[in-house]
Amino acid sequence: MSFHEFEKAPWLKNRRLLKQFIPSIFRSEKTELEELLIIFCSDEYLLRINQEYLHHDDYTDIITFDLSDNTAQIRGQIYISLERITDNSSLYGIKPSQELQRVLFHGALHLCGFKDKTAPEKELMRAKEDYYLKKYHQYVSRETRST
Repeated sequence: MSFHEFEKAPWLKNRRLLKQFIPSIFRSEKTELEELLIIFCSDEYLLRINQEYLHHDDYTDIITFDLSDNTAQIRGQIYISLERITDNSSLYGIKPSQELQRVLFHGALHLCGFKDKTAPEKELMRAKEDYYLKKYHQYVSRETRST
């Protein structure tokens, strides 16, 4: 798993801990992760991807691509607009780092097979995001106490 930045993510805290934690989402969801690239970019960069590959002409915070050859091992890419993260965190009244964590876990859950098109799917996705955010904060707390 690796992070790539076309745009800097100044509030991406605990990179090492995120790199350790995100694969645990896949294990918990009984999905084997082979490779995951997380790419931080601008609104314009993600808009071009949205237009070219998904034929949507709107801004979004995240696009997830499952590049797996088979369903046994997941290979994926997650593109995240840092401008959308900033704007959404202001809209929701939370820190950008909190919104970024939610979006990262959202992308991982998509790769695990979760959808968010219908109301019940969205409700399940939000519950899973909340569950993993809580587990992540417990993990960070445990890891920072032990160092």
